[in-house]
Amino acid sequence: MFAATEKALEAEISRLKLALKTSQGEDKSQDIYVGNYLLARLEELGVTSMFGVPGDFNLGFLDLVEDHPTIDWVGNCNELNASYAADGYARVKHGSVGALLTTSNVILASFGVGELSAMNGMAGAFSEMVPMVHIAGVPSVRQHTTKPMLHHTLGDGRYDAYTKAAEQFTIAQAILTDAYSAGAEIDRVLSDCVVKGRPVYITLPTDLAYAKTPSDRLKVPLIRVPPPNEAETEAFVIDEIVHLVVEAKGDVVVLVDACTIRHDAVDEVHDLLYKTGYPVYCAPMGKTAVDETYERYGGIYVGSISRPEVKEKVESAKLILSIGGLKSDFNSGNFTYSIPISRTVELHSHWTKIRYADYPDIGMKQLIPKLTAKLEGGKARALQIEVPPFVAHIPEEQDDVITHAWFWPSLSKFFRPKDIIVAETGTSSFGILDVPLPKDSIFLAQILWGSIGWTGGSTLGAALAAKDRNMNRTILFIGDGSLQLSVQELSTMLRKGLKPIIFVLNNSGYTIERYLHGKERKYNDIMNWKWTGLLSVLGDLEGNLSKSYTVSTKNELSELLQSKTFAESNVMQLVEVIMPKFDAPRALQVQAELSGKTNKYAL
Repeated sequence: MFAATEKALEAEISRLKLALKTSQGEDKSQDIYVGNYLLARLEELGVTSMFGVPGDFNLGFLDLVEDHPTIDWVGNCNELNASYAADGYARVKHGSVGALLTTSNVILASFGVGELSAMNGMAGAFSEMVPMVHIAGVPSVRQHTTKPMLHHTLGDGRYDAYTKAAEQFTIAQAILTDAYSAGAEIDRVLSDCVVKGRPVYITLPTDLAYAKTPSDRLKVPLIRVPPPNEAETEAFVIDEIVHLVVEAKGDVVVLVDACTIRHDAVDEVHDLLYKTGYPVYCAPMGKTAVDETYERYGGIYVGSISRPEVKEKVESAKLILSIGGLKSDFNSGNFTYSIPISRTVELHSHWTKIRYADYPDIGMKQLIPKLTAKLEGGKARALQIEVPPFVAHIPEEQDDVITHAWFWPSLSKFFRPKDIIVAETGTSSFGILDVPLPKDSIFLAQILWGSIGWTGGSTLGAALAAKDRNMNRTILFIGDGSLQLSVQELSTMLRKGLKPIIFVLNNSGYTIERYLHGKERKYNDIMNWKWTGLLSVLGDLEGNLSKSYTVSTKNELSELLQSKTFAESNVMQLVEVIMPKFDAPRALQVQAELSGKTNKYAL
């Protein structure tokens, strides 16, 4: 951690020296295309896949992408799916970014129509703090000045309407207008993307993609770590936390959440846990931030929805060390955390809160190692605190119907280390919470933004990133209604030779909506598809690239899960799982009941 901070300071000094040389006319670097400069920076960030749709305002830049030796142009069926894919890629490829290109939109998109189509995906990434780069291929600089009535525009001369929209869902924007400043602008927003963990937006005019810009800036690495904490304040904060731990006589519980992953503090948190022995639990969005096979890990805490033994252990602790918390309704049991502020310390990416006192600009990544060094002496006492075992409980049901109560814990033995498990909003993301996942696995779900169909695209990006990281299988759980929104991207997965396992939960409609309102209303019904014929329609014309199955009983599903051929997943596999129309996981039912009380319709 200290080495990373030192490198950041060295990089900033080098950058300032370079700026001085440039201003004095001493910069003799070779000029390169602005488009290639952008690609070089993305390559530096570890990007190997770029998502998007070709359009007339990004085609020239796409030539550079296609000719790049390490960045692969994926190409998507639509821009919304492309933004979902870039999101999934960034979540798995820790330390990198998702790249999206649109025509006016890495994703890469086209001006106007493309970037607005992708905007929902960008908003989701902003909401859940996922680093993505949205590159919008736009009309030339001259046309932005003269504002002719071009296609893909609103017809009223407002060329900046799309940029104003992007400002709402990105942490930084670079509106490139000249080659001279392009490199500095690209560097600025890409550093913000990585450090702040949120999407950024870059416009690339057609006449700038091939304009020449100095390449000397590329000799200085991008800033990728936050600025150092102010030393005196940080030391005071650490002493205050240690004092509370002593007061609590070591009765401390650690609660880990999503921002631990998003802001690259997983290693620091693991070190804290193993050296202190504190019991640890995760919020739903933080699932797999902690090794779920670790003996001091007790499972998922989600307020009143938690398993009783988890709820009791967390809420009775004398001190809660909350790391990377994100207290949205679905992530907190509809705001039912029973943890008083007086017993809570909160560590975040760029601020710390100790009980009622706030300490801005004191970030957890640099603070946690120093805190660990102060607390590791109390490990023996911490180990005396019992942690309930986190195991799957398969109920004994008399019939052969596949219920949610049976389905989810039955999958626990199917998962393998380094699997990527993707769960769609609704039944899947709630059902899998209490299923222990193997060591080094990665769990993906969009619990805060909750865009139905998100996993259909994000599975593509996750599977590509999995290859980069030498992960194991990519496994998707998605409802029949959700998959109908983004099903086209299964075609892209086939084209790219990916082999995910896709469980389609067929219960004839929108189950989460049924439990929220209108349980038997027709608006929550959908048209049933022939799911086992889908992959042949979407590209597996000869039937060599995929296999499809339908299971409607416990016995059929058990036999499939025990099949070595199925488990090896040497081709893409789709499993249609027939489930009762009105069945749902326990956690979803409780959450829906709580949400229903909050959002009750007045008659």
